Amino acid sequence: MKTRTPASQPTETPETLRLSLTDMAFQGGAIARHDGQVVFVAYGIPGEEAIVQIERRSKDYLMGRVVEVLSPSPHRVEAPCPYFGMCGGCQWQHIDYAHQTELKAHIVADQLRRIGKFQEPPVLPTIPAVETWNYRNHARFSVGRRHGELGFTTPLRHRFLPIDRCLIMHPWINDVLERLQGKCAGGLHQVAVRYGVKTDQALIHPSLEEIDPSIPSGQPWYEEELLGKRFRISGASFFQVNTLQAEVLAEVVRQKLALAPEQVLLDAYAGVGTFAVLLAPHVKRVIAVEESSSAVADAVINQAGIDNITFYEGKVEAILPELKERPDAVILDPPRVGCHPDALTAVQTLAPARVVYVSCDPATLARDLRSLCDGPAAGESTSGGGYRLLEVQPVDMFPQTYHIEVVATLERP
Repeated sequence: MKTRTPASQPTETPETLRLSLTDMAFQGGAIARHDGQVVFVAYGIPGEEAIVQIERRSKDYLMGRVVEVLSPSPHRVEAPCPYFGMCGGCQWQHIDYAHQTELKAHIVADQLRRIGKFQEPPVLPTIPAVETWNYRNHARFSVGRRHGELGFTTPLRHRFLPIDRCLIMHPWINDVLERLQGKCAGGLHQVAVRYGVKTDQALIHPSLEEIDPSIPSGQPWYEEELLGKRFRISGASFFQVNTLQAEVLAEVVRQKLALAPEQVLLDAYAGVGTFAVLLAPHVKRVIAVEESSSAVADAVINQAGIDNITFYEGKVEAILPELKERPDAVILDPPRVGCHPDALTAVQTLAPARVVYVSCDPATLARDLRSLCDGPAAGESTSGGGYRLLEVQPVDMFPQTYHIEVVATLERP
């Protein structure tokens, strides 16, 4: 039996190899070996035998994509999107969803073993998404130069790909896409669309008044609701792209913190105040730290009526060493690059009893967890020591893609 995969963009002299796919890599490709080199294979599944077209060579590895499956995995399904294999936004539509969650937990554990040096990482099964399609509340469309179409820029060759519909976008965003398609010529480079799934509010940039005045655009901010609380989000502020799963994530974080009414909670990398606002009723006080001035401005609005949150604007690694109050628990929710080493040292100095680390990058998570578990380097003056990694909970915020959110729980021994 031979199973075809999405058509690839042809190269002048394509090189193909017959490979056995043995594992899945963090960046979403299956892993094979050829002549002692690792081959990262897009659109493959571990356990398959496939014909792979090589698209990039380096000294240390090869990159390619499956062009023909000779022995398909039982987890292989037909991708429903006509752009799958071209736009690059989804990497795993060809894998049944249950197996996607299994692979994500496997990848998290692998990163913790290889990078974090945790021999038996305590990784729990992935919490699956509430919705596996139409979940994204944020789209950033590229604009075609010739005809003003909206679409995406392909990752490998950076070519513009016009699209009519994205199956992981919320239907409201797809409706906007349909109404704007082919109308955006005249100097626009991108159109960003954000939608409040719980509020029916939107933020569309830039202003499209001259293109289609029936579509509200150019708003300074919009609102979204999580667990009954409303949050203002400005154009420059970060917010989770999966509203329903963001509520699941917030509940997981609350449970892992095991908060008590007399405790002080430190929310580092606080953003627009999502965790701070949702968790304030469960503690005596919340100290929130955020670098983005836009996010802090939103957070001040979002904490209206809540008097036990104190926000500090600045880099976490600069603010934490100056704190005079020792928190009982800490949330670390850094961007993809992870925590600055000085931030980790400051956490060890503050020595909270429990740390919950929220990460969208298993590699930087593994690095930072190792630092927290090893404790301060020799010669550093801290009141804390190394932490113990209790458990690691993957939460799937991004179905059909390799991306994964992870909640790691640590405690003082």
